[in-house]
Amino acid sequence: MYKAMLFALLAVSAAAAAATPRETINAYAVEAVRQSPGFQPSARRGAEFYARRFAVSDKMPACTACHTDSPAQPGRHAVTGKAIKPLAPRAEAARFTDPAKTEKWFRRNCTEVLGRECSAAEKADFIQFLAEGL
Repeated sequence: MYKAMLFALLAVSAAAAAATPRETINAYAVEAVRQSPGFQPSARRGAEFYARRFAVSDKMPACTACHTDSPAQPGRHAVTGKAIKPLAPRAEAARFTDPAKTEKWFRRNCTEVLGRECSAAEKADFIQFLAEGL
């Protein structure tokens, strides 16, 4: 029990200290390994996740509904019409550098598109896809 709590604190601390997309990926990967030993972030899985259609919302059935087929391009919120900066860190350098902001948007967007929060593995794969330069 003590080891599990310590590991959880280390994972949270790692995420809180993240300053680059790579560090953010690594923090989520540490958390994902707890649930799936041997987990390694995958850009291929991240790309599939990004393009996958979910049956939760007709207005926002996939990430691409707001972020376009090219995450290096600006998007527009499917419901509000609000402009969205590109998701890819190469196009928007601040992406995935603030752990609190990253987690806030994952929580909100995953809930709206998937109907649930994203897993740590999904987050790591997603950022890996975006960080590899598409």
